[in-house]
Amino acid sequence: MKVFRDLPCSRRMIILPSVALLVLGVSVHTALDMPARKAIAADALAAAVSSSPHVSSAQFLRHADPRGLFLRSSVALVLDDEEGVPLFERNADEQRPIASLTKLMTAIVCLDAELPLDEVITITRQDRDRLRGSKSRLSYGTRLTRKDALYIALAASENRAANALGRSYPGGRRAFVDAMNTKAEQLGMESTDFSDPTGLSSGNVSSARDLARLIEAAARYSLIREMTTRPLGNVTDLRSGWKVEFFNTNRLVRRKDWDIRLSKTGYIADAGNCLVMKAELADRPVTIILLNSWGKLSKFGDSNRIRKWLGETVARAGA
Repeated sequence: MKVFRDLPCSRRMIILPSVALLVLGVSVHTALDMPARKAIAADALAAAVSSSPHVSSAQFLRHADPRGLFLRSSVALVLDDEEGVPLFERNADEQRPIASLTKLMTAIVCLDAELPLDEVITITRQDRDRLRGSKSRLSYGTRLTRKDALYIALAASENRAANALGRSYPGGRRAFVDAMNTKAEQLGMESTDFSDPTGLSSGNVSSARDLARLIEAAARYSLIREMTTRPLGNVTDLRSGWKVEFFNTNRLVRRKDWDIRLSKTGYIADAGNCLVMKAELADRPVTIILLNSWGKLSKFGDSNRIRKWLGETVARAGA
């Protein structure tokens, strides 16, 4: 310090900024430790993939190592949407409860019936969850348009809204469930059966391969694509004019580094954590189906592991 104080003022002015830059450099390097470096690595991998020539499914599968993809979901299916070829599958034909993935079929049946989307539906005690006692953002007496009920049922997985959609269907809930099963038959979903519009019942069962058919059908509806990929939103209780705000149950739709075209999550104890998506990954459109994932966040971790595995495999195949 004495040596520094003895320096002329002009020399001190040169040294001080240099020291500051050195400290700043160390701070920036520290700040880029884990999350930032992972993001940089992901961007670099994405850039390498996008600059590579298109890799066909056959090329991909020649270079893919399924053992290198560790997933916490007991059922998984990754499909190349352009060619309809499975890129990865695990227990894809196993019939399992599917929880709120059911609501994709609920939406399809509602839209196929061409009921007025501006018609007002009132939430009643008939719509409460009598099986599991789940909570709801919608109090009894809430009045929603059918469109808003569909929106909050899809994006926020709101069970009372889904029940109200079934109850207000011509012929009531029983007719609605019959229409769900008829649609499943039309789509060739041989391992599928529906018993309610919400997915709260463990009697709503399907397989990953059947769900791929359901997701493909749901993706033909622009309203379903739009509603299931909004990061956050609100619906209006027409009784009071208040806004009921909610977040999408798939946190990945709030991430700028994910390009998701359709999405739905689900959970009940019998089904485990479930997630289905259509997304653009590794410069190719894919369908991802994850069932019975351990832990609330594991389905999102599995999705990120799938994205990384796809990118690395495409980079190898295109090298």
